[in-house]
Amino acid sequence: MPNNPLALIGRSVLSIFGIAGRLTLFTLESSSHCFRPPFYPKLILHQMVKIGFHSLPVVGLTAIFTGMVLVLQTYTGFSDFAAESSIPIIVVRSLTRELGPVLAALMVAGRVGAATAAEIGTMRVTEQIDALTTLSTNPYKYLIAPRLIAGFISLPLLVAVAEIIGVMGGYLVSTYKLGFNPTVYIQNIFDALETLDIVSGLVKAAVFGFLIVLMGCYHGYNSRGGAQGVGAATTNAVVSGAALILVFNYIITEAFFSK
Repeated sequence: MPNNPLALIGRSVLSIFGIAGRLTLFTLESSSHCFRPPFYPKLILHQMVKIGFHSLPVVGLTAIFTGMVLVLQTYTGFSDFAAESSIPIIVVRSLTRELGPVLAALMVAGRVGAATAAEIGTMRVTEQIDALTTLSTNPYKYLIAPRLIAGFISLPLLVAVAEIIGVMGGYLVSTYKLGFNPTVYIQNIFDALETLDIVSGLVKAAVFGFLIVLMGCYHGYNSRGGAQGVGAATTNAVVSGAALILVFNYIITEAFFSK
């Protein structure tokens, strides 16, 4: 029966398992080439510039206004309880633990994930990847591994800069608009900041960078159907990358801060 609900459920389940299996094999194959020579340092450096440096303007803009808004929102609530002195603590911990890594990763997913999927997808539909294989060049080694390494390294550096910019944005609003003492505000930030806050944020950033590039490469590498297939791969890369960022954000937070 074509409309049998059990058949529809069965096909959906098999499809999900099929996608999960293909993604797992792709991840294992791609990751293995990150540790096996030959390596392409020039390609890795080029991708680090594209992923990290070129994403700095949009990530920095996001970070500074996030810090500013965070101060305004916390001040509105904390002033009712005369707890304004806790604002620097909330700002620095929120930015280093959660908002810095997550917002930076989401912005990079929209920019880098889409660009990676489009680039590799175009190479797939124009048979450039097949040409690499014909020339005895492993596409995983040449196209995917350098991007994965670059994403894993670049995003923690980018997030570290974004966190500093975000804290600076909160400092500017606190001191110039709300009248906080600059010296006391900075001292409260250093007193509240812990090593675990920084480490957890950077670990999240490294994982997010790997996932963003992985989704872009996976959907681009498996794109089919010409320009329409490349467009679908680009959309799927951004959506799946953003979803995995939110899922793994909870998993890593649970691992670091659960008691």
